[in-house]
Amino acid sequence: MIELDGPGAAPKSGKAKSLVVFLHGYGSNGDDLISLAPYWADLLPDTEFLSPNAPFPCEENPFGGFQWFGFRDRSPEMILGGTRAAAAILDAYLDVQLKARGFDESRLALVGFSQGTMMSLHVGPRRATAPAGIVGYSGRLIGAELLAGEMQSKPPVLLVHGTADTMVPFAALAEAEQSLRAAGIAVETLARPGLPHSIDQEGLVRGGLFLKQHLA
Repeated sequence: MIELDGPGAAPKSGKAKSLVVFLHGYGSNGDDLISLAPYWADLLPDTEFLSPNAPFPCEENPFGGFQWFGFRDRSPEMILGGTRAAAAILDAYLDVQLKARGFDESRLALVGFSQGTMMSLHVGPRRATAPAGIVGYSGRLIGAELLAGEMQSKPPVLLVHGTADTMVPFAALAEAEQSLRAAGIAVETLARPGLPHSIDQEGLVRGGLFLKQHLA
């Protein structure tokens, strides 16, 4: 089994009582999202942040870039298969990190961007015990039709998406919201007018408040 690794940020208070795991997008790496930790440090002083590199070198950017799964074949079967393969690796990583800190799932939140959101929305509800919450930026729900039959828990979700996103269409927000709600998962959404495939200040503020609420 591939073991994930990447940068982290210690809690501002010096003692971790909760854990936020960032899941980066396609072709990026853990250094990208760990840069968000300082924005939330005051709001979440007792939270440790981890930002693992995805398990595979990126097919389009192999020098320093990573992917959770490939996009060269965008057929639903290949995307779902890639998601499942990466999910097994991510699940094992989360188990190790929780055990090492003596935390249960109520002390864990997942924060994804783009492909990292796809991974968060796949893994979170399939864990036997629900994480405290999932924040997903600019992503979509993979295998929506399978969720109700495969889910084991119902973590609360916040989805944030820019209306001008040309990488993952804004319509993916409503599609994911509908499927998650149909499965009984509590969902909050935030649409960001004119925002492309990125995270803005408003999204950061809302994400931080969501995490504070559910990790409290």
